[in-house]
Amino acid sequence: MSDIADGLGTWAAHHTEAKAVTTNRQGLLSIVSDPFFFAPFEVSMKSITRLLGCSLLALGLLGQTAGAAEKNAPIQFGALTWESGSLITEVLRTLVEKGYGYRTDTLPGSTVSLETALAKNDIQVIAEEWTGRSPVWVKAEADGKVLGLGNIVKGATEGWWVPEYVIKGDAAKGIKPVAPDLKSVADLARYKDVFKDPESPDKGRFLNSPSGWTSEIVNTQKLKAYGLTDSFVNFRTGSGAALDAEVASAIRRGKPVLFYYWSPTPLLGKYKLIKLEEPAFDAEAWKTLTDASNPNPRGTSSLAATLSIGVSAEFSKQYPELVSVFKNVDFPIDLLNRTLGEMSDKHEDPGVAAARFLKQHPEVWKAWLPADVAAKVSHSL
Repeated sequence: MSDIADGLGTWAAHHTEAKAVTTNRQGLLSIVSDPFFFAPFEVSMKSITRLLGCSLLALGLLGQTAGAAEKNAPIQFGALTWESGSLITEVLRTLVEKGYGYRTDTLPGSTVSLETALAKNDIQVIAEEWTGRSPVWVKAEADGKVLGLGNIVKGATEGWWVPEYVIKGDAAKGIKPVAPDLKSVADLARYKDVFKDPESPDKGRFLNSPSGWTSEIVNTQKLKAYGLTDSFVNFRTGSGAALDAEVASAIRRGKPVLFYYWSPTPLLGKYKLIKLEEPAFDAEAWKTLTDASNPNPRGTSSLAATLSIGVSAEFSKQYPELVSVFKNVDFPIDLLNRTLGEMSDKHEDPGVAAARFLKQHPEVWKAWLPADVAAKVSHSL
């Protein structure tokens, strides 16, 4: 044991002095051979094992925390600029916030830019997506980056319209028919003077969608396909609201107006309008209309409308409970048009109109939700 003691002293001196120490070789051998001195090494291995275990646990918790933090971030909805899109957005935001306790926000942008953002998960929801129309959407869907959930408004449509009095007149208002034989887009060139453009009086005026909408590209290509570029000005309104105002102003004054429009909208519920005939839908021709760079577009009716809730692939993984709800969403089109008409007449903010819709029509939206979630939403209204 004296050798061991001597060795301990030598070992200690070696580790406490910053210079070379002459050691008792026999003592050091005794230290190495004595099992007692393996204990510090065993403790170190246990400590390392514990440290590794704690590190792995910490990494796991960190991952969970990061996931939780990501889920606690606001769900970004695209800020849609047309009435039905803005109303549906606010209805869905209310259900998500009041029913599930998730925060939401909106991000503005054109249709194409919002679809691009959705594919990148920069936004998570487009509340009214006309699926299958935009090349951006079609590619993103094929790549598995976006999903269209449900068929939220059955009976939706779009096309080129004129007020009924343009073709049939309106005796009560003293309006005579000015284009009695106008039935289809093929007849428009003969009636360009009826829809005279005030800035280019030798041409008619066609009211297109705002720039940045997929429909604006389609309508521009249709003007080429129907041979109307020399007889009509392609007038692009600055916004959905500006298009509404232009059309409504003409109708209130009993003036002829040719315009692109769609349903669900307050306009179609408020005025008597006639949709002009177009060639039967052709899928290959449709591709030439959605491609702004195609020099030889071919005319066709628009793709049958399917309105869905567009979500990012990441959203569908993170929020399966919301995906289930979104698949159930179904707005009766007549009720939606009336709601939009009231919103327009009262110049209401979409959030106010959404709150009124939820209060007045629980029989509609409660069917989309689990009973306990519906109760939370009802209590919040």
